[in-house]
Amino acid sequence: MANSPFLESIRHVMRTKHYSIQTEKTYLLWIKRFILFNKKRHPKDLDEQDVTQFVTHLAVNREVTSSTQ
Repeated sequence: MANSPFLESIRHVMRTKHYSIQTEKTYLLWIKRFILFNKKRHPKDLDEQDVTQFVTHLAVNREVTSSTQ
């Protein structure tokens, strides 16, 4: 996933919008976690239910607060 065209396109958009490098790294990390949680399926193939399952997993299993999500 390190050379993923998808992640590179997101990185490009964030750089164009002048996001800080730390914000870029954080967003890409969460996107990677989301993709891995969904068995490496491309985000365009996922829907609202997949997002809900991921957020529920974070809250219940990882004890991530809603403000972090």
